[in-house]
Amino acid sequence: MGTPRDLSRISRERRAADQAYDEFVDLAKEHGTMSGGHHNRNYVLPLTEDMARHVRREAGTSVTVRIRKPEALPVVIRTWQHESEILNAVKGVLRHVPECLAERGGSAVHSYVEGVPLSNVCPNGKPVDRLLIKALAELLAQMSQVRREALPPLPAAWPRNDKDSQGFLHTLARLADRQIRQPNWPAFGGLFTALGIPEDALTRLADRVPAMARRPYSLLHADLHRDNVIVTYSGKPPLICVDWELASYGDPLHDLATHLVRMQYPEFQWDEVIDAWAEAVQATRPLAVNGLAKDLRHYIDFERAQSVYPDVMRAAKSLEESFDQKSLDEATASVRRALEAAAKPLRLASVASETEIERVLFRWQASRLERHPGVRSVNVISWDPDARVSEHPDFPKSAVFDALIAEGAAPASRVFKGTAHLNSVVRVPGVDFPVVVRRKVASVSRREPSFLSEHAVLRAIERSQVAVTAPRVLALGTSYQDDPFAIHTYVGPPDDDQPPSHPEHGLLPHEADGLVDQLCALTNVDYGPLDPIGEIADASEFYGWLSEQLVALVRKLPKESQLMARNLGLPDASRLSQILSRHRVTPRRPALLHGDLNPWNLVRRDDALALTIIDWEMAMVGDPLYDLVRHMHLTPTQPDIRKRMFRRWARKLPSTHTKDWEQDWRVYRWIESIRSAYVDLDRLVTGASLDAPNVRRAVDSYAVTLAVAKGSLGLPTRATANPYLARALPYGDHGGISRAGFTVGA
Repeated sequence: MGTPRDLSRISRERRAADQAYDEFVDLAKEHGTMSGGHHNRNYVLPLTEDMARHVRREAGTSVTVRIRKPEALPVVIRTWQHESEILNAVKGVLRHVPECLAERGGSAVHSYVEGVPLSNVCPNGKPVDRLLIKALAELLAQMSQVRREALPPLPAAWPRNDKDSQGFLHTLARLADRQIRQPNWPAFGGLFTALGIPEDALTRLADRVPAMARRPYSLLHADLHRDNVIVTYSGKPPLICVDWELASYGDPLHDLATHLVRMQYPEFQWDEVIDAWAEAVQATRPLAVNGLAKDLRHYIDFERAQSVYPDVMRAAKSLEESFDQKSLDEATASVRRALEAAAKPLRLASVASETEIERVLFRWQASRLERHPGVRSVNVISWDPDARVSEHPDFPKSAVFDALIAEGAAPASRVFKGTAHLNSVVRVPGVDFPVVVRRKVASVSRREPSFLSEHAVLRAIERSQVAVTAPRVLALGTSYQDDPFAIHTYVGPPDDDQPPSHPEHGLLPHEADGLVDQLCALTNVDYGPLDPIGEIADASEFYGWLSEQLVALVRKLPKESQLMARNLGLPDASRLSQILSRHRVTPRRPALLHGDLNPWNLVRRDDALALTIIDWEMAMVGDPLYDLVRHMHLTPTQPDIRKRMFRRWARKLPSTHTKDWEQDWRVYRWIESIRSAYVDLDRLVTGASLDAPNVRRAVDSYAVTLAVAKGSLGLPTRATANPYLARALPYGDHGGISRAGFTVGA
């Protein structure tokens, strides 16, 4: 320990060094030559005499001042927090990398690397010279020579076995969720949800990481793209890697994958790059090429999957600087590319169309315009009312405008993407209840048609004053790009952090009673004034009409879905029509039906009726028995609950609605089992709406659905050699209850 005089001298020297550093950083900001990436601003300038003395370099020597952008989004995985520690570890092997001369706070002074970025002489997308590819591969191979002991300590979450390739990729996916997705979800979660990226996309990706070959870990640069490669003037060495802040330690295939994707090589050069890497690595660490042909794609998939988050956020943030049509078009194209690249690895149900993406981005940014009043705008949010719905006394036109402004800023917990609709729950100043802005998803084509206008159905229920709990329609209109919307009362929990509760595992006894009571009350709604938008059933022959609708659906399926159905032994439309015509159903007095009473269209509530019924888009007029049986088909229903519902339903309705129901309900169950065999198969083949929970559960047990349908059709269950069936026939386990909601064999 030094004397007090020594300590005082050291303290003065430290203060002087800090002052010289701060003055030099200020000088760099004012006079340095600036360049920068997404995370840092880099300034090149000569050392002043004061700063040169403290870093022990000659005055006038060029250095780089790196200043981390405080406004930069957290969009990268960081293994270590201090780049200086990484540079100190690699300089013994890669002697020409920059040296950290000093650092303080969020900035650092590095030695300057003489040369020009590769991006300046060979822009993204352009072919890279063969000699440069070879030199780049050798750079990546040299990193394996850095000893682990020289590197900073690894995080606690790191795999303990330093050859565990599967564990490393699993760790990367978890870190991407923790370091990229989670910090940004409060601000951008609503945007991602609207674009069809679920909250658990990365964790599900982590859970799907397959077994891979074992490869010895090594130092990874993890961000080797054209801006981070300096082509030296002297050619000795020819290339130098800079910007090591994202370096990591793990499977070297990860470095190759990030390099391939971020360098933006033309597709025809990929094989050349991979071969050059394999040759270079074979010379330094032969075991690192184990499983290259099979495993590289898993890391490429991960790179494309995690990149969707920074790409979408940067595109959205770019609109804060300029919100004109050109900027919106560029942001839309960028998001579309990111979604297309991430769709397969993240198993996105569908990729939004450019029109849909533009509308989502417009709403997201328009809701933020008040925070950036100087931004050039495409136009302000406006809307045109639909004359079919008059202004609601509880929700004036000004409230509609406020709801549309709030829509784009709705957090992920209040944005719900269903089979065909995007629903955003918002609060409006001066209105003491939450509302939901409801839009059709443009990229979804629903196979099952609509027959009545949803707004007219809801208005009819409201006017009838029957004991049916349904949302109220508050407004109807079009907004930006003539995008139709509806605003309904919100029927979920008022707590903004609490999602709606649905009876996805089946109804409780009191819920079964409440639903039956509402279906009975629905028979008293006057459906006469409703405006049909499709074919309406003949009241005397509802089953025949229902059969015709199913046959028409099968006939209109895409060719690939029809081919798969034929391979599975399902009849074509003509043969199906003959089979369905064998049955007859007793005519009963028609009523308004919901048409799609799956569990996610039922929201739990705390009163005698127990459930609110939402999503009336598939409402129809027909046999009231059909609504009850279709609900049992779509919802896991135990035999005792089924008997309870039938008994209550038959007791509460007059015989005009219930005559011969005991023999006819099985016919409706039969036709719905057949319908599911075609509809769910089409979803599996086309990938349509697989992010909706009711669809996901249906396709998860398609093998059971197919077996039930073919058995009811009297068709043999035969095996087929078609390899596509491995994808088409997943097996689910729902506790002994089939997809159709009935115990198999009941």
